[in-house]
Amino acid sequence: METNTFLDLLTQERTEIERTLSSVGHKEKIGNTTMWEPSFPELNTLRSEQSEIADEYEEFDNRIGVETKLVSRLKEIDSALARITAHTYGTCTVGGEPIAEDRLMANPAAITCITHAPKNTE
Repeated sequence: METNTFLDLLTQERTEIERTLSSVGHKEKIGNTTMWEPSFPELNTLRSEQSEIADEYEEFDNRIGVETKLVSRLKEIDSALARITAHTYGTCTVGGEPIAEDRLMANPAAITCITHAPKNTE
């Protein structure tokens, strides 16, 4: 299977995810691992206004949700890029058969063929 198209798609998506992540969080090095962490918003609120402080916490909670989903997708993309390097990209991890190219075009990080895809999750 020719993987250059999928390499480009995955690399572009990874760049976009990192751009979005940097708008809601920051990278933090913990030991030998670098992780994305949500940043507390700076809404320029008056510290005496409890409702505005509540808005800051609500926004932070929203950032946590966004960051969690994006980091999960980033891991899927990194895994797909590793499979390209290992020459195992495009092979179903359950049954070992090829993953259809139209499935990979829809989700370049797919790890299973449509037969083995988890129901209601993709």
